[in-house]
Amino acid sequence: MTPQKETHAFKTEVQQLLKLIVNSLYSNQEIFLRELISNASDAIDRLKFKTQTEPDILGDDTDFRIKLTPDGIKQTFEIEDNGIGMTYEEVMENIGTIAQSGTAAFMEALENTNSDTLAPELIGQFGVGFYSAFIVADKITILTKAAGDDKAVRWESFGDGTYTIEEADKETRGTTITLELKKRADDEPDFTDEWVIRNIVKQHSDFVSYPIVMDVERDEPIPEGEQLKDKDGKTVGETTRKVIKEETLNSMKAIWTRGQDEVSEKEHEEFYRHISHDWNPPLTQLHKKFEGTTEYTALLYIPSKAPFDLFNPEAKHGIHLYCKRVFIMDDCEDLMPEYLRFVKGVVDAPDLNLNVSREILQQDRLVKNIRRNLVKKLFELFKNLEKEEYEKFYEEFGAVLKIGIHTDFENKDKLAELTRFKTTKSDGKWVSLKEYVENMQPDQKDIYFITGDNMAALLNSPLLEQLKAKDYEVLLMSDPVDEWVAQSLTEYDGKSLKSAEKGDLGLDEVDEGKKDKYDGLFKQIRVILEEKIKEVKPSTRLTDSVACLSGEDHDMSAYMEKILKASGQQTPDTKRVLELNMDHPVMDKINGIFEKDAADPVLKDYAGLLFDLATISEGGKIEDPGNFTKRVGALMADAIA
Repeated sequence: MTPQKETHAFKTEVQQLLKLIVNSLYSNQEIFLRELISNASDAIDRLKFKTQTEPDILGDDTDFRIKLTPDGIKQTFEIEDNGIGMTYEEVMENIGTIAQSGTAAFMEALENTNSDTLAPELIGQFGVGFYSAFIVADKITILTKAAGDDKAVRWESFGDGTYTIEEADKETRGTTITLELKKRADDEPDFTDEWVIRNIVKQHSDFVSYPIVMDVERDEPIPEGEQLKDKDGKTVGETTRKVIKEETLNSMKAIWTRGQDEVSEKEHEEFYRHISHDWNPPLTQLHKKFEGTTEYTALLYIPSKAPFDLFNPEAKHGIHLYCKRVFIMDDCEDLMPEYLRFVKGVVDAPDLNLNVSREILQQDRLVKNIRRNLVKKLFELFKNLEKEEYEKFYEEFGAVLKIGIHTDFENKDKLAELTRFKTTKSDGKWVSLKEYVENMQPDQKDIYFITGDNMAALLNSPLLEQLKAKDYEVLLMSDPVDEWVAQSLTEYDGKSLKSAEKGDLGLDEVDEGKKDKYDGLFKQIRVILEEKIKEVKPSTRLTDSVACLSGEDHDMSAYMEKILKASGQQTPDTKRVLELNMDHPVMDKINGIFEKDAADPVLKDYAGLLFDLATISEGGKIEDPGNFTKRVGALMADAIA
């Protein structure tokens, strides 16, 4: 730490964010207080957790609270907590650089709103909640002292792209944030007014676990013995006087301890916002008290919208763990499997050991039991959602939910029931595997699927032509995780899942007479393309197209190879099978050239063209686009002539 005041510039994207906050108009200015109170609550939570291993760190300051101090004369607003505080380095990291992983995504999401107004649901969701204070403040000062440290830190900024930081003095641990408020318009709320503050706290922070206090002025009766009286004993002068009293503004009710019927939808929405920093209301919730050998309570929420960092491996889980309403941790991965990481909420387990460390917690049998029961109840919740409501949920979280099929063998079958897919017959709607099986043709034995990253390309893939001709429905798997789903979910309801691009689909028998006719040509094409393909054979997949690429049963699919290469992994060179449609008129003409002169150089061009057409049809990239264009152009010229 250095005693000198230092001035630093924010990163470029942070300056853009601050400029937007300072210069834009907002319809929800009060969200700044929600965010600052939430940060203060988190700071106290972290300190309480630290006391499990360092009980002496509290000293004499054991009554946690968050104090608000508005000043209408100076037009300032102060929020103070006695939480864990921050060191010099933590201030630089947490305040100076602002949500390193989330800022870019926040700016991108902001651009996608196509609006000059900052949507309130974006604040907090991207870790930029503190900076929402610049909505109402010209200047922000932070004075903070970390628990166990001797020195404090002062941070100041006018939101102009720079900030100062220096060593300071502070008697107690915790953080004090002082806002010098902007001059407000007549139609804007006065954030130094007692009732404005009360309403904001009631609406957004009533469920915070610590008292949110504020000094208020009240009229109090003057005691009888202190009143002035005249000679006749009548009271003269004032009978009341102004006094300053500290009042608690929030109820601090642990919402999860109340009965299901005692909590309103509005209360659920506000509590969900408090724990998730998500402005959108939850889709639904699970509120249940589990009884038996051990008792515990769970209040879990299913978001209505996926967070920006849903697929970020560093993103936190959303389960807050409590023991007898005492906060333990806010990122309890052990209570929820990875594929349900989007679930937010609280679990209060009275029988947990309060001194347990994170490592020991992972081995706790009670935690494993809680996890198993929560997953079971969430499956029931999903299954009982209305069809339209479930499809909204699946649009947002289906890609994550399907991870469980590959990672959770115990619940694989239950997850298979929850999965949905678009199909060649669904017209863009979701279809369950149960519905697929019910709609299978009488002579159909397998469940067919195809994987890829482009839904339109999958729907029109030549690989599906014969399947469509037989009126067989095909699952269109366009999520990267579907490749792993297909590996793990090999059958459903006694029906095998079969890839439309691999192996013999057993759809039709090859015409042996035609096969003999084209045998010489196919061998010649295989020789020409020997570095690119493993085999050339007559296709039972194609009806209209001339060529396609397929794989053998245990080959890696084209999409899987693409995924692995995109992630920087080395993949073995897998040669594909070139399938040719013997009923296509082009093949008859190429065969005529071959029979006339097997050494004709044009056969090499046509072989390359057939391979390129097959590659393009599956969404692949051809090696020589320029040469392909020339060949197609020449063919067009000959055809037109």
